[in-house]
Amino acid sequence: MGNADLKNEFVNLRPDNLLTEHVSCIIRSRKPHPGIEAKKRWLSERLEEGHVFRKVDAKDPAFIEYAPLETAWVPVTGDNYVYLYCLWVSGGCKGKGYAKSLMEYCIADAKAKGKSGICMLGAAKQKAWLSDQSFAKKYGFAPVDATGSGYELLALSFDGTKPKFAPNAKRETIGSQELTIYYDSQCPFIQQNLELIERYCAANEIPVSLVHVDSLRKAKELPCVFNNWALFYKGSFVTLNLLPDLEQLERILRK
Repeated sequence: MGNADLKNEFVNLRPDNLLTEHVSCIIRSRKPHPGIEAKKRWLSERLEEGHVFRKVDAKDPAFIEYAPLETAWVPVTGDNYVYLYCLWVSGGCKGKGYAKSLMEYCIADAKAKGKSGICMLGAAKQKAWLSDQSFAKKYGFAPVDATGSGYELLALSFDGTKPKFAPNAKRETIGSQELTIYYDSQCPFIQQNLELIERYCAANEIPVSLVHVDSLRKAKELPCVFNNWALFYKGSFVTLNLLPDLEQLERILRK
């Protein structure tokens, strides 16, 4: 299937279709879902800032999400860059050229807007809940900065300039020793994950602090890398991964 055949299969979320279109991450939910509702509220403000959410009009997830770095809710700095939050293609959408079309759309859009390049979060070793960096590297993305925990900032530069992590993102420590989670409303899976952790901690009398990152300023000042979620324990940064099952949480708490 060539790119020309794919054009009519894509939809960009806009203020006038946001309420009626699904957000691709969680498609199969047929009833009100708190994560989806929170995502759409968050998106309704971000779209005005140049945030792009482009998806395949299909029954399986296939989408790309990116924004001007200046208004991207991540502790990354750089002049005139685009930040790529997520490129995700799964299920029946795999193997149809959608990832290629979505990435090429983002690159063409950034160039058309006169951007200096595109950056995204990666790691020395591929992490769950992050876009496939091996795929991005085929387009020229390369590491330009790194943290002590092994996360990397990948960039595709059009003019030779490079973005970088904010100094605070490399700190990776906080004063509190209790389980601490920083989160925003961008990912629809966050709400159910928070509820799972809250119930477990309450049942086991484990102190937990949930910090809602509800502004651009808070996101830019975070003490670690961040896409929409970050977990600390005993004062140290642990992971960006959501914890969809309690075994992962228990392993962290045993350390």
